[in-house]
Amino acid sequence: MSQEIDIKSEEEKALRTELEKRTDAEALRMKRFLGMPDLSRTEGSPIKELAERVLAIPDFKDFEDLRVPEIVSAKESFDPFNFPPDHPARSRSDTYFVNDNAILRTHTTVMWAYHLALPQVKEKMAKGEPVGALCHGKVYRKDEIDRRHMNVFHQIDGWYLARKDEKIIGIPELSDVLVKIARAIYGPDVEYRLNEDKFPYTDPSLEMEIKTGDRWVEVLGSGKVHPKVLDNFGVDSNVWNGWAFGFGLERLAIVSMNLPDMRLVWSEDERVKKQLKLGNPFKEVSKFPPITRDISFVVKTDFVPNNYFDLIRDLGGDLVEEVSLLDKYENAEKFGADKVSYTYRIIYRSNERTLTIAEIEPIQEKIIEETKKQFGAEVR
Repeated sequence: MSQEIDIKSEEEKALRTELEKRTDAEALRMKRFLGMPDLSRTEGSPIKELAERVLAIPDFKDFEDLRVPEIVSAKESFDPFNFPPDHPARSRSDTYFVNDNAILRTHTTVMWAYHLALPQVKEKMAKGEPVGALCHGKVYRKDEIDRRHMNVFHQIDGWYLARKDEKIIGIPELSDVLVKIARAIYGPDVEYRLNEDKFPYTDPSLEMEIKTGDRWVEVLGSGKVHPKVLDNFGVDSNVWNGWAFGFGLERLAIVSMNLPDMRLVWSEDERVKKQLKLGNPFKEVSKFPPITRDISFVVKTDFVPNNYFDLIRDLGGDLVEEVSLLDKYENAEKFGADKVSYTYRIIYRSNERTLTIAEIEPIQEKIIEETKKQFGAEVR
């Protein structure tokens, strides 16, 4: 396994310093996310074991193992990768903006630019030698709240470039890398199937599904690096070609251990932690009862649900299992022409203990208070 190369960024250092000075809700949220442990580097975590299994695949033994900044340029995160101008990831409703130009990274694929800038990589490519890199760690996206989604999770990315006169990359090469990863994680007898897929930065692309029980679950994606993307990174697509993969580590962990809830990988409960071993079917510690609360309010039509979910995560933390929309309607006569009514159901449930109403009520009251304050809402 290659030695990790930790790439520092003066820009990130300055942005973190500026972020530390801020006390607004979005800044406090981002500081909390950045302070969370990187489970792909945390001893005893199945997320770390997953990353290590990929890193240990013999085909990757000469790859650089990169650790790259978590605050990155918004432009460099999307433009070179063929993301269209109207792609949702570019919006503040989907991505955490530190300022107008910088974001919390939304994918570890951003490592491509850092890899190509390494002196040893430039030297290899100047000699016409193939190059490859792997990168894993936390990524950040605004999202809904349920058992399968969190706004902080982990990804691993890899890519390989070779001169066309040495190797032509195609479907066989994409299939080969996916199968090797699946077997490294799920064992030699894993049942899989490959389907065509589509990503902005690869063409053609493949995704892999594996069979778990009686159902097929998508777990891995790969593709041939798009010629335009290579050119965007200053690599001549007439001379070079390559493959790339990227996927979420939590998804693989959930499938491997049959986890009912993504929050479990962060648990500090020893009854939970001792079960978090890849290939070990998880047995619920106990089926703790939920506490359900509804909230209805009227807001302006520019209300962004993902921003509201962030507020609920801030205040409820990992006690919030799910937030679902019960009702949404507009009534100009009743609320005004630029207003809309929402009703959400918040389900509180701990994976570790029975919650009490006395514990939840102050959280719910704080959510109501901040809904009024942060969104100018009229709570009904």
